Amino acid sequence: MERGMTTWQSLERLGASLALRTQAPKRRMLVIVNPYATTVSERLKNLVVHALLARYRVQVAETQGPGHAIELSRDAAADGYDVVAALGGDGTINEAANGLVGSQTVLTCLPGGSTNAYCRLLGTSNEMVDATERLLRLADSWHPRPVDLARVGDRHFTFSSGMGLDASVVRRVDAHPLFKAYLPQWYFTYAAMEMLAREYLIRPPRMELVAGGRALRGVTAIVQNASAYAYFGTRPITVARGVRLDNGRLIGGMLGRANALDVPALLWHGLSDKACLDDHRHVHSVHGVTELRVRSTDRRPVPLEADGEYLGDVTEAVYRIAPRAMTVLA
Repeated sequence: MERGMTTWQSLERLGASLALRTQAPKRRMLVIVNPYATTVSERLKNLVVHALLARYRVQVAETQGPGHAIELSRDAAADGYDVVAALGGDGTINEAANGLVGSQTVLTCLPGGSTNAYCRLLGTSNEMVDATERLLRLADSWHPRPVDLARVGDRHFTFSSGMGLDASVVRRVDAHPLFKAYLPQWYFTYAAMEMLAREYLIRPPRMELVAGGRALRGVTAIVQNASAYAYFGTRPITVARGVRLDNGRLIGGMLGRANALDVPALLWHGLSDKACLDDHRHVHSVHGVTELRVRSTDRRPVPLEADGEYLGDVTEAVYRIAPRAMTVLA
C-alpha cells in the first residue's frame, strides 16, 4: 500500500486499474459476509466487492446467524458458482467449508476476523488490500488446489479442534465478543488462565485419546490437520510436527495434567520457533493417523471446539480425515 493511502483508496484504485486490463471470462463468485466479524464494516464490504467486480461476476450474501454460511455455500455449489469467498473469521470459513465439502465449487477467504488462522495457513495475506489484490490476480492464473478437511462427528473443520481446556476458553471468549474483537490474543490468554484456575486445577476432567494402537490420558486433547493449531498474534502455535493441509493425516496431542507451574514452559514450547508443544514432557502425541477417538473417562461432558468455534459439551468425539475433500484458491 502506498504511503498515506487509506485502505479504501487502495481498493478503489486497484479495482479501477484492473478493470482496464484485457480480461479472461469472469467467473461467478458468491461473497459470504459475516457482518459481525471483527474487522468487517459496511464500507469495507462495499469496497471489496467493488474491487472484485473488476474480475468476477459477484453476488453478496450476509450471514444471519450460526449455520447460515453452511446453507449459503451449499446453495452456491448447487447453483454452479465457481468460487465462494468467505469474508469473515475462521468460524465463517469453517461454515463455508462445511457447505462446499465434496463439491466442485472453490473456497477462498478474505481476512475479516481477529486471527484469520486458515487464511495464514493458506498463505493469504492478513491485510485486506493485499488479500483482495491477490484474489483479483488469481482470476487470470486460475490454479485451485485440493486440500484435506478433518471431521469430528458430522462437522468438518479446516485446521484444528480441541476437547477440554482450549474449548472451555473458546466458550468463555465467545461469551464476550467485544473483548474478543479488541483484545484478541490477550483476552484468550486471560480466559485460559481463568479457566485453568476455575475448572482444571482441582478435579479436572479426565480423558483418553486412542489412535494408532496407543492410548494417551490427560485433561485436554488437541487434533490438527494443519501445521498450526492456532496463532498468538502472528506466531503459530504448533502441537506437533509432521502434518499439512494436503497429506491426508491427523495429529492428536494430549496434555497430561493441568498445573499452573507448567504454564511458563508450555507457553515457551507453544510460541518458540525452536520447539512445539509435544516437546514438553507433559504433552504426548500420535502422528500420521487417519482416525482417532477421544472420550471422557469419568463420564463428565467436556467442551468441544473446532476451528475456534464452540460446538457444545460431549463425552466422546470421533475424528477422521477427509482427504482432498475441498478445493481452495489462495
